[in-house]
Amino acid sequence: MKKICSVIFICLTCFTLNFSTPALAIASADGAQIFAKNCAACHANGGNIIRRGKNLKKRALQRHKTDSIEAISTLVKEGKYAMPAYGDRLSEAQIEAVAAYVLEQAENDWR
Repeated sequence: MKKICSVIFICLTCFTLNFSTPALAIASADGAQIFAKNCAACHANGGNIIRRGKNLKKRALQRHKTDSIEAISTLVKEGKYAMPAYGDRLSEAQIEAVAAYVLEQAENDWR
């Protein structure tokens, strides 16, 4: 338990000091796992099996003004239309991690 706390503290310290690569790498890995467990069924490879135009590709995120971590986090937390809200299922940190992952994947064209 002490080791886990130490690792978390170091990551947060690095992020705060603007040495964010290790912290972002961990967040991205966490985001990928959270996405796979909660989002991929409907949004495989950034698509959308319910509404094709409401996908997670960069162009669609920009068109719908959801191309920021804050906007994606709000959408994940509150849901919208057919997408359920995850605010009661995921912590704030998990929501931010998955939002960062989605934005990163969109920038890389979901490759």
